[in-house]
Amino acid sequence: MTAQHPDDPHQLASAAVVVGVDGSAGSDTAVGWAADYAAARQRALRLVHGLDLVGMSAVLGSYDVLIPPVIEAVREGGRVLLDRAAAIAHQRDPHLTVTVALTAQSPAALLIEESAHAYATVLGATGTAGSIAHLGSTLLAVTAHAHGAVVVVRPDPDADNAIHDSGPVVVGVDGGPVSEAAIAAAFREAAERGAELVAVHTWSDWSFGDFAGGDRLTVPESELEHREWAILAERLAGWQEKYPEVRVTRRVYPSAPTDQLRIWSRTAQLVVVGNRGRGGFPGLLLGSTTNALVQHVHCPVLVVHPADR
Repeated sequence: MTAQHPDDPHQLASAAVVVGVDGSAGSDTAVGWAADYAAARQRALRLVHGLDLVGMSAVLGSYDVLIPPVIEAVREGGRVLLDRAAAIAHQRDPHLTVTVALTAQSPAALLIEESAHAYATVLGATGTAGSIAHLGSTLLAVTAHAHGAVVVVRPDPDADNAIHDSGPVVVGVDGGPVSEAAIAAAFREAAERGAELVAVHTWSDWSFGDFAGGDRLTVPESELEHREWAILAERLAGWQEKYPEVRVTRRVYPSAPTDQLRIWSRTAQLVVVGNRGRGGFPGLLLGSTTNALVQHVHCPVLVVHPADR
């Protein structure tokens, strides 16, 4: 039975797994993954498709788009895509509760809106330009601006584009408050999957010493390494008590968090990171590590947005 969490809309029993649909191969893969994810967590699956009539108007001309026959043809195309996605979901689990949403909004605006009350928002890593596209505006905008958890379902190009269904859950841990939400999500995912959790921390996420007279005070490497292991242990301690069944492996590296997480993604079933972005413009909200990971990892990546960001 799904637990109720009145203070967190993403954990309510009514919160569904939302997945963006655009008819591409990447979208189909995301629908199948999201269906399995929802079924395993006793969640409903919500399939959404944004027609982006405003965007179409900019390309075709407002008159051409707004006349009723064109609008109806576009809507019918959207309904066909959603029906096909629902069939894919029910092939994975015939008993899965599936709802659909078809709106005039852009795909990004629709997914961001739906994410406010979703258990998780799921996107495919490939697609058609202007929709749920690899390196496209929708993927990066949703990953940056959405609420709660966003999963980018990435196949492994080194394994015939298969989706990893085994291996550890890997979480990137830095020294900021954002990674606390990522750690919480990673422990929950590891517990639900019965998987090992690998916590990856790099020294480069921290600044040690102060500047005095133009010279930076240095810390001996042995002391620095000891401090980094202690910081990681401290960040994980409370969560290990909450999830004693989860086996945790800690890894500390001198630098290159993106490279380390990408290497781990080759054997992981999920990589979890926090959204560290700032500002108010799409593409500027996503931290460099997260931005690179959603584009280049070898497994699905879960991006967590803190509730108080």
